[in-house]
Amino acid sequence: MRTVKRLGLAVIVIVALFALVTLAALEGPEVVIVHTRDTFGRVRTTRTWIVDHDGFAWIEAANPERGFYRSIMDNPEIELERHGALRSYHAVALANPDGHRLIRRLLGEKYGLADRWIGLLTDTSDSLAIRLEPR
Repeated sequence: MRTVKRLGLAVIVIVALFALVTLAALEGPEVVIVHTRDTFGRVRTTRTWIVDHDGFAWIEAANPERGFYRSIMDNPEIELERHGALRSYHAVALANPDGHRLIRRLLGEKYGLADRWIGLLTDTSDSLAIRLEPR
């Protein structure tokens, strides 16, 4: 009975550590909030990573089925909360495979181990780069 309790406690500790490492990876070095609107005008709020490259901010949609990506395709006028400021942008998806290679490289450079950890948990093989053009 004691062995079963110890095993159960070990599993709980491992799951808790896994969750903490994943949360730390998701929230590390910079997370922004993207506000999109669907075709009915409903606002969708999404937390995501961001990188700066060639004078633009860039975000990633892990795949084309993501709700916030579909909202961007329906209405590319978005708002972004970054460093406490809310700004308006026009979102432009970069065609794959070039967009995918670019955003994966940029996120890997900025987020390092966190990007690799999340890559173990999420399939980003169809990810899309989204360039944010200030309005």
